[in-house]
Amino acid sequence: MIIGKRVILRALEKEDIKNCWKWINDPEIIKGLYMIFPMSKYKEEKWYEKSIGDDRNKYFAIEVDKKHIGDIGLHGIDWINRKAELGIMIGEKDYLNKGYGTDAIKTTLRYAFNKMNLHKIQLRVHEFNKRALKCYEKCGFKKEGVMREDLFRDGKYHNAVFMSILRSEFNEI
Repeated sequence: MIIGKRVILRALEKEDIKNCWKWINDPEIIKGLYMIFPMSKYKEEKWYEKSIGDDRNKYFAIEVDKKHIGDIGLHGIDWINRKAELGIMIGEKDYLNKGYGTDAIKTTLRYAFNKMNLHKIQLRVHEFNKRALKCYEKCGFKKEGVMREDLFRDGKYHNAVFMSILRSEFNEI
């Protein structure tokens, strides 16, 4: 387990799939993600089997008081260039806007830089997702660029913001 100030990160287990499946089928939760179609439980189980065994991905369940509230992961780990993409989802709505996501990200960054010896963590976020943008900036991410009209939601196109943080920047925080 990886201990943060407010959260514990632990390995994502097969039993967690039921929560993940519930969350990724909640339109309010996935509004900021690229997913738009409902996900079957079967497909979620197949994703778990494929992803957990891949050394280019590291997934963690986010726990607060022994309750699974969301997931965080490092995707597409590039072991040669020492970088990965961060993804996070707080699925339990009662835990949104309370600092748990920020702590989970900072805890993951500490692990990525200090234990996995990564150099850069990057992500992309939709411009309309103000809560996530604020959280990422609070964690030290810097804006690298904008992919114009990258996502179609609610009848219009939205920009995606690319952000990253380097190990040296994280160590300064």
